[in-house]
Amino acid sequence: MTEDPLKKAAEAEKKLREQLKTLREIRKRRGPTSSAYESHKERAAARQAELSASGRDIGDLPPVGNPGRKADSGRSFRAFCENYFPATFQLSWSPDHLEIMTAVESAVIRGELLAFAMPRGSGKTSMVEIAALWAILFGYRDFVAIIGADEAHASTMLDSIKVECETNERLLEDFPEAIFPIVALEKIHQRAKGQLYAGKPTHISWTADEVQFPAIAGSPASGGIIRVAGITGRIRGMSAKRAADGKKARPSLVLIDDPQTDESSKSPSQVATREAVLKGAILGLAGPGKKISGLCTVTVIHRDDLADRLLDRQQHPAWQGRRMKLIYDWPEAEDLWGQYAELRKEGQRTGAGVEEATAFYATHRTAMDAGARVGWEARHNEDELSALQHAWNLRIDRGEQAFASEFQNEPLVDDSDTGKLDKRGLALRSLNLPRAIVPNGHNTLTAFVDVQEKLLFWSVLSWNESFGGHVVSYGTYPEQGSVFFEAKNAKQTLAMKARGAGFEGSLHAGLEALTVELLSREWKREDGAAMRIGQLLIDANWGQSTSTVRTFVRRSNFSALILPSHGRGIGASGQAIGEKKGARGDRLGLNWRIGQISEGQRSVVFDSNYWKTFIAARLRLALGDPESIAFHKGNHDLLCEHLTSEYPVRVEGRGRVVDEWKSAGRENHWLDCLVGCAVAASIQGVHPTATEAAGRKRKTVSVPKGAGGKIQVRRFGGK
Repeated sequence: MTEDPLKKAAEAEKKLREQLKTLREIRKRRGPTSSAYESHKERAAARQAELSASGRDIGDLPPVGNPGRKADSGRSFRAFCENYFPATFQLSWSPDHLEIMTAVESAVIRGELLAFAMPRGSGKTSMVEIAALWAILFGYRDFVAIIGADEAHASTMLDSIKVECETNERLLEDFPEAIFPIVALEKIHQRAKGQLYAGKPTHISWTADEVQFPAIAGSPASGGIIRVAGITGRIRGMSAKRAADGKKARPSLVLIDDPQTDESSKSPSQVATREAVLKGAILGLAGPGKKISGLCTVTVIHRDDLADRLLDRQQHPAWQGRRMKLIYDWPEAEDLWGQYAELRKEGQRTGAGVEEATAFYATHRTAMDAGARVGWEARHNEDELSALQHAWNLRIDRGEQAFASEFQNEPLVDDSDTGKLDKRGLALRSLNLPRAIVPNGHNTLTAFVDVQEKLLFWSVLSWNESFGGHVVSYGTYPEQGSVFFEAKNAKQTLAMKARGAGFEGSLHAGLEALTVELLSREWKREDGAAMRIGQLLIDANWGQSTSTVRTFVRRSNFSALILPSHGRGIGASGQAIGEKKGARGDRLGLNWRIGQISEGQRSVVFDSNYWKTFIAARLRLALGDPESIAFHKGNHDLLCEHLTSEYPVRVEGRGRVVDEWKSAGRENHWLDCLVGCAVAASIQGVHPTATEAAGRKRKTVSVPKGAGGKIQVRRFGGK
């Protein structure tokens, strides 16, 4: 075990003092007969011991410079910012800043969770850094974790805090118990290991990712810790051992600043990963049975990115999300601002400058300001007349898309985003129709079973003649009895239902019970008509289940209604199902093929990329559209999670343009179920057609076939 350097230094000092005492006693005994050399040695040893002790001991602490200022700042985070950081916050506050300051006090003192979206340049990073200092210096929190988008961002924030501790004269004046020992190091941080106060080590830690404040008796900040980390770094189980007492500490306050990068905001998988860290590792930082308090400041870059999700009170109610904007109400005189924009751009193009545009605004300012409400009146440059003009300049110079996201926290819908499904939009697709009731006008009923190791996911959908669908019912076997769950953490499993059976036996028993339940019952339509499922597909893709599923289907009493199925994600460079030469007797349909797999048994293979795009298009249509898909009455939060678990990437190759669907890192089983139900409907003879107003002819919708029968996948909303 390595010896503690602080303990070793203290022992060395004690030994020097003892040697000095011994030398003095010898000198007294010898008297004046001592040689000059011996006297010199004694004086040198004494001087060395005194220098060692005095060089390491910082002496008495200075008194508090301004007790009143310090006391006011302890009661108000705003006062702390104004009193000690005037160079950082030079402009007058906006109402949004004051709201953020109240939120900091709520998080630090009362232990709340709060998330705010602020425009770029609003000083949110500085507020996070200073909030950490406020929490530590006044002893409100003894361990603060600061989380950034990545390690570099987090380290930059800690460096900023260190600079304030070493150079801020007002902090030194009013917090000598916390700041004076740090300043006494004179930026030579190696001295921290041996620094003493009143003969005792101060135990300052000053590393790349952590600061431990000096251990001074009576100091509210004694042993306080600030540690930083990137959101994708080592966060789970974060803890630190205090050098002063050796006790293990865990964060009680987490401050999160812009937890996403431009790159991660575009990637659904990275968004999902960071969201999982936020919900899991970060909220669990305080340890088992303890509550973490926190503040998260963000900027929304893209729709449904991490910031957008965190601010959604339906998805993350605990964070109490709030969006702040540069402009809350735009002015009424759009024509005048249009002229202003042209003058500004013309001046920039010709090199004449923007003075003419500013003069135009000055002349028409009353009319151009009418109806506007800005978020921060003081935010504008010296050559600008108002915050409104500043906002318009940003909008003109940076473009609508960048301005809407970076300064309004409301990104515009981008063409590249139109293939994504939005959970908030999906949550509004419920009809006032109870579960297990088929809507009028729907004459086809299909089902799909997605096979997993522990569970069977299933859905039943009804279809009209236009290939519009309705989710009649869905669930799992066995039922979980919980609103939110994951297959890997299922409380009731196939093995539990078939005790003593192996995987094949429990899967066979589960399929038997579920298919009997779905296929033997009558499903009622709104008008009272009784309907039955006409086609059920069972996923046979998973290697361990393939033979079991095929055997079950072959022996089932409902074998005429069931087909094993295999989804294949055929990319742009792959060969479309319609292009492949099939065996004699194969049945070819809309990106699916039914072929024989053994004597007397058939299965269906389908292009999952095509059918996911097909389902996504119908889930984006307005309710009431004959081709749209709706849900039965009820809460569908977990269904929406599954339906948004994948995202399309447009790929072109071999003359085809295809949306290739990628996983966002979440379970997708009910998405597969809806896709399978649509394939089953196509097998049943439902075609993608739309019926016009009463009495008119039917027309084919946009699923055109090119040469060779291949499907040309069009961009959603494209022409």
